Amino acid sequence: MSGQQPTASAKGGSASGGNSQQPSFFGLGIAPKILDVLAKAKYATPTPIQHQAIPAGLEGKDVIGIAQTGTGKTLAFAVPMIQRLASVKGKGLILLPTRELALQVEETLQKIGRPLGLRTAILIGGANMNRQIDMVQKKPHVIVATPGRLIDHLDQKTVSLKDVTILVLDEADRMLDMGFAPQINRILENVPSERQTMLFSATMPEEITRMVSHYLKMPVRIEVVPPGTTAERVEQEMYFVNKQDKPRLLEKILGEYKGSILVFSRTKFGARKLARQVKQMGHTAADIHSDRSLAQRRDALDGFKSGKYRVLIATDIAARGIDVTGIELVVNYDLPDQSDDYVHRIGRTARAGRAGKAISFAMPDQRPDVKAIERLVRKQILVRPLPAELPAPRMAQHVEREEPRGGRQDRFARHDRSGGTRRANGGKPRGDFAFFEGEATGGQAPRASRFPRRDGRPPAGRQGKPFPRGDHKHGPRGKRKGGPKLDLHEDQYGGGQRRGKGPRKFYGGMGI
Repeated sequence: MSGQQPTASAKGGSASGGNSQQPSFFGLGIAPKILDVLAKAKYATPTPIQHQAIPAGLEGKDVIGIAQTGTGKTLAFAVPMIQRLASVKGKGLILLPTRELALQVEETLQKIGRPLGLRTAILIGGANMNRQIDMVQKKPHVIVATPGRLIDHLDQKTVSLKDVTILVLDEADRMLDMGFAPQINRILENVPSERQTMLFSATMPEEITRMVSHYLKMPVRIEVVPPGTTAERVEQEMYFVNKQDKPRLLEKILGEYKGSILVFSRTKFGARKLARQVKQMGHTAADIHSDRSLAQRRDALDGFKSGKYRVLIATDIAARGIDVTGIELVVNYDLPDQSDDYVHRIGRTARAGRAGKAISFAMPDQRPDVKAIERLVRKQILVRPLPAELPAPRMAQHVEREEPRGGRQDRFARHDRSGGTRRANGGKPRGDFAFFEGEATGGQAPRASRFPRRDGRPPAGRQGKPFPRGDHKHGPRGKRKGGPKLDLHEDQYGGGQRRGKGPRKFYGGMGI
């Protein structure tokens, strides 16, 4: 996302490509006050997507921006939106696929717009709805939202989009991949047709082409690099490794690199498991995926940025929401399901003009997937042989339940003492079992209860009193008017059903 970092210079150029001078934000039509804010934030040189998209956005034109991740697309639409909202009545709406992206975009907007009095509201899943409603009622200039949560607010009529004049769809291809097409179409139907729309994406699938033709008006197409282009300074390597050897190979790699490492897992279950394994290897680690709460995801991401966690394990849902400078290595522990996600994963390193490295693990039967990735990036990935010596396999730390003294026999003895079998009662059943097997002691009526008592006394009924003879639910056998008689044969062997009754619960294989 907002890959441009303060004090970093990105390789840029004018739209014509003939200017040999280093580009700057001056001369792009940006207002002096915003230029001062950019200078104080130490943004000196625009990236290519910023250099071309900002002038078109300031003119109020619809824009299609195609650029790889980490190229500073956030500033490319944030600057035109802030400046135009200062002169044009209305509100801005920014849609993003994930919570992490929304939080980062809102942070950039605050950084640039707070000195100018910009008010924002962020509507994302996992956050308190009432707090979001309070933010909306304060009439923000810009709403940053994920499609699902925005639909929730539309359903509850807590948000109105009738005054939206500038709409931004960021990471549009990712939103479609995540199945947000119906939500996006509904949102587009609720915003005015007379608006400015800016769409940014790393790829240009057919779905986006149809969306552009339907919702954008004569858009300016800005294609900084062809779709599928990876960051220039990312060194890419591949290992073919069996599944059982992946943890050992990862452990060796984590020992060879000393900086921050981002590991991608294909599933959230795999991410959780891998986080536990990495911690057992002696590294500080956190996992981030859709099952984590918003607070947990923010803690993991902030901890990774601050150095609290050296290793971050993530799924593809967070691949475009991690904007951290200085990630030394990206590890694709599992290859992505879609080749496009490979580009976004490795785009987390080598940001802001720095060098980086990406190492991928592929199983022997995934060679076709590797070929598909190579066709997309138009580059052959270097395949490394497995190291001669890998760390010894680590045993899973599973704590077995401690057996009581005497082992299994002692456990059976405790069961006997509780009245669960015949052994401790001279071969006669006791407790619940006496009732169901037709046995009674001392001529007393059997007392029915779900659980035997450990002190050897007969189990009690309601208020500590024994149930009357017969069915504990229907009273004495044959005494209750209209009450069906208990048929032991049906209860024990007839699937737990009585005559005229539905299925019954079971305890120890017997209906109760």
